[in-house]
Amino acid sequence: MMITKKRKGVKNMKHDPMATANAMAVTVTCIAVACALAIIVAPDLSMGIAQSWFHGIDLSKVRMTVNPSLGSLLYGWVTATIGGWVTGYVFAVLYNTFAKK
Repeated sequence: MMITKKRKGVKNMKHDPMATANAMAVTVTCIAVACALAIIVAPDLSMGIAQSWFHGIDLSKVRMTVNPSLGSLLYGWVTATIGGWVTGYVFAVLYNTFAKK
């Protein structure tokens, strides 16, 4: 167990929900773009990395045989960005709630 003491003049850090949500959305967008490029440029390497993240589950059964269409990439990018924004906003609100205790 770690015991911490409050120092004079040090305030609890708070997250601005909008700023945190925006930062998370941009971060997720960058990851989604990098992932899309990796799938297009190096599909075998990308599948190998994905399979290692899923603890060896055989992803060959869900592997696309053609490169994703621009529409599917945009759809994934938009939904990932929205999901990232919502996650960042909820995180900041919950963090601020728990930081008050």
